[in-house]
Formats: sequence, structure tokens, C-alpha cells
Amino acid sequence: MNRISLPALFITLVLTALMSATSVLSQDSPSRVLRAGAYAADITPTTFPVESSGSMTRRTADKAHDPLHARCLVIDNGETQIAIVTCDSCMIPREIYDAAKEAASRITGIPTQHILCSATHTHTAASATPTFQSPAAENYVGFLTEQITQSIVRAHSQLEPARIGWAIGNNPRQVFNRRWFLRPGVSINDPFDRGSDRVRMNPPANSRDLLQPAGPVDPEVPVLAVQAIDGRPIAVWANYSLHYVGGVPADSLSADYFGQFARQIADLIDAGETEPPFVAAMTNGTSGDINNINFFEGGGHQQPFEQIRIVAGDVAASAQSAYQRVRFETWVPIKMRETEIELGVRRPDKDEIARAQKLIEDAAPGPWSDRRLIYANETLDLAKYPAAVKVKLQAIRIGDLGIVSSPCETFVETGLAIKQLSPLKPTFTIELANGYNGYLPTPGQHALGGYETWRCKSSYLSVDAEPKLRQTLLALLGEVAR
Repeated sequence: MNRISLPALFITLVLTALMSATSVLSQDSPSRVLRAGAYAADITPTTFPVESSGSMTRRTADKAHDPLHARCLVIDNGETQIAIVTCDSCMIPREIYDAAKEAASRITGIPTQHILCSATHTHTAASATPTFQSPAAENYVGFLTEQITQSIVRAHSQLEPARIGWAIGNNPRQVFNRRWFLRPGVSINDPFDRGSDRVRMNPPANSRDLLQPAGPVDPEVPVLAVQAIDGRPIAVWANYSLHYVGGVPADSLSADYFGQFARQIADLIDAGETEPPFVAAMTNGTSGDINNINFFEGGGHQQPFEQIRIVAGDVAASAQSAYQRVRFETWVPIKMRETEIELGVRRPDKDEIARAQKLIEDAAPGPWSDRRLIYANETLDLAKYPAAVKVKLQAIRIGDLGIVSSPCETFVETGLAIKQLSPLKPTFTIELANGYNGYLPTPGQHALGGYETWRCKSSYLSVDAEPKLRQTLLALLGEVAR
């Protein structure tokens, strides 16, 4: 019989226990391998002419200048899978997103509450929902839903080991608050003849009547970047609080600067020839009161698409600078939370309805160019709305990065407040996400009046909606930060 010394026996028992514990951990703990996949599905209409929203009057397009896409990034850290989809559309109603999420979830297994879908807010896309005098392009809605679904499914099918990181760029040159105080004595008209507005949206640039902007801007350019283990770029998701650029002929569709940014950033980081194809997206931050007009100095007339090219190139260069500072991680914690809250609706009263009915009855049949008639028609539409609506809100944690979503054209003040108070640094916001519920002025901005507050299908939430939405998003950030 072989004798084993007590020290040797002790060492053997310790090693056996360690091996057993390691085996149990390897079976019970998820593998800490990050995987990612990205795909851009073409959502350009297949038939023309097609309804195109983004204007107070009805508009149809007979061609597409550049393609529209639903771009998707899927991230899986072995514990949690999430999908982020960015669509070249002005706005997309919740019903389309919900249908696409349900279909994609059945195929991929990604929970619907772990899918964030948003619109860029290009004003030259096919209409997915009625706005002002523009109906939805009914023969396009089904195709759009299917392509959003496919973007998620295809991105999920391309999951591969990956690295992820983020950085913050800065570009103050392309964002300007579009709501302005005017000098005393300058009249500001409104379509309801109230005469109570104190600010004007998009006044003449460099006019003697201009006093000062009614709000701030957010120049940040957050960049979320994903690479394959060998360094091949998989995706870049950027964010900028700029409404859109424009300068597109009325008969054309275009992804605006959002699509041009995606093409330019791919070239700047040498990601133009990769397999699977590299995917870049520019999400819209909080730009309900922000645009690309330099009201302080004005600017000259440009050819169609020229300003789009200039803005995209400038913001892409800022994103590239941030990209060069990204520190990539092979694994990060990922959490996502979703909730639904109820917000009130500003419905018209009896007197407002009677005024609107008389204006419409006394006018020739539409479509109309007179704003009083356009908003009278909107008043009659809003009279049919419910007293409250439910909106879907989400928060994401990717490492120390926070992302929140809003289904509204959210004012920059809200985004800045969320960034300041968020427990995750940095944090950025994606608006027009998971539905469309119009403009979201703060109570203070509501008191100033102006276009963004005028009640219509694109501005109908109650005055107290913004504080409720902001508080909910901060609470969700607190949950995912824990």
C-alpha cells in the first residue's frame, strides 16, 4: 500500500476542489464572449410615384436620388441580446415597429423589449404615417415592416466574436436653435389667431428683427463602434441632435445627410470593402428645435444636395476623430429596460372645433396652402383623438455607455438634462423611436408658443408630457446602471 504524506494529500484535495469549482462555473456561467452583427436592408420604395411626408402640403416623389435603408446592429454578450435599428424615414408609427419586432423576435429569439427601432427624420422619405395633408403610402407600409424585420434577422444571422467601444466627438458648426425671440414690436402670427406667441420658428436669417435664440444646442457626436476580433470594422452608430438638412427637390426621395454620413464615415475609416459589408448609421438625438440654418450670419443659395454633402462630411470627420479615440473591449455588461407610460392629449374644446368647422366650410376644398385652414383641419382631426396615449420608452446600458429612446421630436433641453443627470457617462438619446407622438416641448417652451407647440397631429401631447417622459427615462437609466 502506497503512503501519501499529509502535505501532499492536502495539496491534492485543494487542487481537486479547485478543478471541480472551475467545472461548475464553466457550466453555470455564460461565456464572456461578445458577438455582434450588422445589416442594412433596403427600404427604398419599389414602385413610384409614392407619397412623401415632411411638408404641410401633399407631395409625391417619382424617383429616389439615393437609397433608403433600415440599418440594424445586434449585440450579444452571452447574457443579453439587443438590436438597434435606424430607418431612413421621417417618422414611423408604433404599429409598424411592433409588427416588425414581433416577427423578428419569433425568428431570432431576441425579446421584443430588447429591440430599439427609430427613424432618422429625413423629410424626403416615403410616408409611413399621415401628417398634415400627406396620407400614408399604403402600398409601402407592408414592405417597410418586412424590411425592418429582415434587417434584424440578417444582422442576427451574422453574429461573430467582436470588440466594442465608444467615444464622444464634438461639432458645434452644424447645429442652430431654430426658435428665436424677436425684437419688441415685431408681430408673430399663428394659425389660430391668438397672437400670444413669443418666439418664431425659422425666422429670416441675419434679420434685423432677430434678438436671440430661445434655447441651446447640443454639439456632441457620440460614436458607438464595433469591430471583429481581427480589427475589421463591423458597425458604427453615431448620434447628432440635428433635425435634418434638406435641399432635396420635391419630386425626389433621399436619406438626407443621415445616409450621406453613413457612406462618408465608411470611407474615412477604410471600411468600404468588407465582408460582411460594414454598416454605419446616424441616429437623431434631441433636435425638435434644432436645424442647420445659421440664423446669426445667413448663407448663400446652394444647389440641391450640396448642403447635405457638406454637413455629412463635416460631421463624419468629427465622428472619425472620436472613432480614433475608441478603446475597444472584448466584453462589456449589457442591460436593457422598457416601460410604457400614459401621456395626456391636448384636444380642442367646443369653441375651437366650431371655429375650425366654419373655416373649412367657408373655404374651397383642399388641399390648402393657408396655414389657418391647414390647422383648422388638424383641429378637427385632433377632436377624434383619445384623452391620453401610451408611449414606449427604453434605456440601454452597454458597459458604461447609456442610451435612451423617445418617440417624440424632443427638444434639446431634454437631451442635455438627461445627459447631465444620467448615472452612466456618457449617455445619449435617440428620438423618434418605437413610435411617433409628435413634438415634445418643455413646459417652458410651451409657454413661449411657436410652431412646435401648435396643436396638430405632429404636436398634441399635454404640456406636462416632457417632465413625465424625462423622469421615466432617468429612472430607467438608474435601473440599467445598477
